[in-house]
Amino acid sequence: MDLASLEIFRSVVEEGGVTRAAARLHRVQSNVTTRIRQLERSLGVELFLRDGKRMVLTPAGQTLFDYARRVLDLAEEARQAVLPAKPQGRLRIASMESTAASRLPALLAAYHQAWPEVQLELVTCPTRQALQALARFEVDCAFVAEPLDDPALASLPVFQEELVLVAREHHAPIHAPADLETRTMLAFEPGCNYRMRLESWLAGGDSPPRRVLELGSYHAIIACAAAGIGVAIVPRSVLGLYRDLPRISLHALGAAGKVDTLLAWHPAMANTALRALVDTLRAPRPGLAAAA
Repeated sequence: MDLASLEIFRSVVEEGGVTRAAARLHRVQSNVTTRIRQLERSLGVELFLRDGKRMVLTPAGQTLFDYARRVLDLAEEARQAVLPAKPQGRLRIASMESTAASRLPALLAAYHQAWPEVQLELVTCPTRQALQALARFEVDCAFVAEPLDDPALASLPVFQEELVLVAREHHAPIHAPADLETRTMLAFEPGCNYRMRLESWLAGGDSPPRRVLELGSYHAIIACAAAGIGVAIVPRSVLGLYRDLPRISLHALGAAGKVDTLLAWHPAMANTALRALVDTLRAPRPGLAAAA
């Protein structure tokens, strides 16, 4: 006795015969009749009294019908719990600070409006820490900066950022590390992808930073840059959030300043809530990364 046999049995009872049950199940009549007889043989009882074209439930058949409805309802409930028809449950997201500030508010607002039964949770941290949280299954997905070296993860390019050097207002043009007035670097804690990119850029000019001032927000980083304390690397999208930007100068990094933000996740752990987020990000809209 399996779920398919119980579904056929229930359909025969509810439709009042084999013909309509076969049409409902998109099966041939002979297949439905055979499955009913197999079910009777496996149980060792007759489920129907056959009177010409009429099929009347026996007492044993009525008992099985009551159980079949309950079993099939529980099976459907289990399917919906494991793989609901529409997104629901919890979606835990890790994100870089810059992405959370400049890219996610509108995205998550639209997502919440479309799927209000999903409980969204967001934590901000540098790329390295976000990937570590993903590896420990503490989050379901993470917005991180390229490259992604873990072959076990699926990823989707979602935003393309332009990174710029930020310095005091009247700083001379910066084309190379030698043009810097100060070797103090303003950055987030180790693990930040953008910090590593700035360190690499400085090292390429044989001008490693003499000092790293670690700060906890872009507001603090930009304020210190405006004060001439040091230089920083900042996504242009973050600067666009300011209504009253401090007096700073911006210096392009060219190709070195182009970086994709990826959404990363474990394919086997994707639920309907995460798949809905991926589908939302795949839909054409402004801000999506162009193919590299």
